[in-house]
Amino acid sequence: MTNNESKRIIQFEEALQKALPIDKLRIEDESDLHTGHQGAQGGAGHYRIHIESSAFKGLNRVQKHRLVYDALSAWIPKEIHALAIITN
Repeated sequence: MTNNESKRIIQFEEALQKALPIDKLRIEDESDLHTGHQGAQGGAGHYRIHIESSAFKGLNRVQKHRLVYDALSAWIPKEIHALAIITN
């Protein structure tokens, strides 16, 4: 993982922690699995987010994902091309 990729993940973590009460959070950069993919050509990455938050209680999957997308919207689509979101 490059220094820029590490900085991105830290920024994503900070944005999520600011937007939601986080119980557990892990962000994986899967961009190397998508080398050559059209969305990755401009430098945008593919990420897998494992997140647990009390804010998700009573919400359906779409509502949970919307909270994550809203928290990271400043980076979509320029730095984030794709997200895989696993919520609890």
